[in-house]
Amino acid sequence: MGGIHLDIMSLVNALPSVAAQGLIWGIMAIGVYITYKVLDVADLTVDGTMCTGGATFIMLTMAGANVWVALLGAFCAGMVAGLITGLFHTACGIPAILAGILTQLALYSINLRIMGQANRPVNALQYDLLIAQRDVRTLGLTNPIFICAVFVIVIIALLYWFFGTELGSSLRATGANLSMARAQGINTNFTKVLGLMVSNGLVALSSALLAQYQGFADVNMGRGAIVIGLAAVIIGEVLFSKVFHNFALKLAAVVLGAIIYYLVYQVVIWAGLKTDDMKLITALIVAIFLAIPYWKSRFFTKGAKRGGVTHA
Repeated sequence: MGGIHLDIMSLVNALPSVAAQGLIWGIMAIGVYITYKVLDVADLTVDGTMCTGGATFIMLTMAGANVWVALLGAFCAGMVAGLITGLFHTACGIPAILAGILTQLALYSINLRIMGQANRPVNALQYDLLIAQRDVRTLGLTNPIFICAVFVIVIIALLYWFFGTELGSSLRATGANLSMARAQGINTNFTKVLGLMVSNGLVALSSALLAQYQGFADVNMGRGAIVIGLAAVIIGEVLFSKVFHNFALKLAAVVLGAIIYYLVYQVVIWAGLKTDDMKLITALIVAIFLAIPYWKSRFFTKGAKRGGVTHA
């Protein structure tokens, strides 16, 4: 009984870290939501951008830049990556999924050039960082959970405002109905590029926060990021779609999806399963949550309709 109690306490003790990482990856998932749900584009640039932001942030910090300047630099680097993918797709006629793969491939070498090596550490004792993992259990304004929550709220508020403007509405129209958007005189190539830039900018910002939190940037830190992002989007949509109808709340649902994903991740580790199997488990989680809407419409909705016809 004592061993079980200790195991449960170890899971409880890990919850603050789960919340912090969930919020950080939630920002990345919001970026994925913009391309996957708003633009209706599968953007695989994310895996490369998830390192670019962290690499840019760390190198700017090591060069003596202010933390906010370094964060802005990371965001801009992500936007440039999105711009390249967008130009591959719109100016070169390359399908969006292939354009993302090409940029992701190029970013691997670019990230190595930015850092000069495969891994770059950053110490909170040596540099003035915004968040650090050591503060995750402290009570105060330096707690990463509080700071990341503020970032999430501000980002959601800004995106809610932006997508309510004429330009933001044009971007949403492009994803909803491309032909109709063109018929309305919208420059859909421009809106696609803009959407990819905003999306990858947010992914890079998330990467910069993650690099601070974990204390390093690694050339492979973005591997599988798109799967985590999709998992967060799909989990949030499946669990909260009937409750959250407002656009801002849908973005909040994505962040909650990321936190739930990391909670599942932590439970898997707590249960004694190997972390090497996490990619397999993630794939299964995503597959199950993707299948739930289909199963509901296939096995439950039709049953309800049949029942309705019988009573009639």
